[in-house]
Amino acid sequence: MTSAKSLTELTFREEQRRAVVSGILETAGTTFLLLIAVRAFQAGAIAKGLIASGGSLGLLLTPFTVWAVARLRMPVTHAAGWISGFGGACYLVAALVPSLPLYVGFCVGALTAGLALVPLLTQMFEENYPATERGRRFSKTVMIRIVASILFSWLGGLLVAERLESRYPLILVAYAAAFWCSAFFLFRIPTKPITLAGGSHPFRAWAFVRDDAIFRTTLISWMLMGFGNLMMMPLRVDYLANQKYHLALPAVQVAILTGVVPNVSRLLMIGVWGRLFDRMNFHAMRATLNAGFAIGILAFFSGDSYGWLVFGGIVFGISNAGGDIAWSLWVTKLAPAGRAADYMAVHTFLNGIRSALAPVLAFLVVEHTPITTLGWISVGLIVISTLILIPEIVSDSAGHRWRRKSAVLTEKPDLPE
Repeated sequence: MTSAKSLTELTFREEQRRAVVSGILETAGTTFLLLIAVRAFQAGAIAKGLIASGGSLGLLLTPFTVWAVARLRMPVTHAAGWISGFGGACYLVAALVPSLPLYVGFCVGALTAGLALVPLLTQMFEENYPATERGRRFSKTVMIRIVASILFSWLGGLLVAERLESRYPLILVAYAAAFWCSAFFLFRIPTKPITLAGGSHPFRAWAFVRDDAIFRTTLISWMLMGFGNLMMMPLRVDYLANQKYHLALPAVQVAILTGVVPNVSRLLMIGVWGRLFDRMNFHAMRATLNAGFAIGILAFFSGDSYGWLVFGGIVFGISNAGGDIAWSLWVTKLAPAGRAADYMAVHTFLNGIRSALAPVLAFLVVEHTPITTLGWISVGLIVISTLILIPEIVSDSAGHRWRRKSAVLTEKPDLPE
């Protein structure tokens, strides 16, 4: 029988290996899928919006993913492995068929797979990592992921710099291989099946939104902040690559500004954020991250020089480092024991709604509105989301309420009917 310590070390070792291929896959949504759509297919606003919001379908499916995996009594890592295998197949087909509709469709399928498994991974972290080490261990694997993302952004940019139209399938084949490697590593991590409780339907965990005030407040704040941030995130590539904005930078510079620069600052700060997550009041941490995202948006889209683009990328990367940890692990501070996947499914479902709407709306609005104006709207939403958190921060100046709340809920693990 595997001891808790050896299980933690085994999980950490396989997660370090999986982080390499996860870093490669990360560049798909941040840089290369949109770059290929713009340069190889001359995609319009709808196609670009669908790719930018493609992963949202996976997030919307997370309640059904958790429910189906629980019904099948399958270990969560095995289920995540099968979903990863499907994502790899989608990228392979997209590489082999040179058609914009099929390219968009199969890229959306792959992005869907990559995010549909998120609550399963959160359940794995909650189950296999001690609460006092979760942020630190997760941040170390993210460091590896960031390095892999930086290297692949740079090498991929060089590969397609001169002949993107003919070489882009190589990028997609690399994504397929990365997904299949991720599946292999996941199958090697032992986990338990999810137990059904509080009802047998996919949306049973929504009872927590009704009964858990802290959870509900955080979800509302996150919806506003996420909508504002997600409107601007996919526009970064279009802003740099599209002739409309008078920049039209070479592919390698686009990859550097959207992949390398933010990820270098992420790499430098991820360890700090990991330790802060284990020790800091979460709402205060979330408010700090919100400020960073707002400053990064204004610098990137309102600055008038290459230096502002770099500065905006750096600030975005620093905030994204903390955002990685906060987004992936925050429910483990609040969910009852064994229910992290259910809590995360609620969070990711709402994330899917904003991920689906925000990029498409942004690409449509920016056709008629200056991009700087859209940036200010985004910042306004982020400011409002931060103000919502202030009462929680003030009422918990000692910074311990999240852990006390988690302990209370853990003693009462049954979901309300």
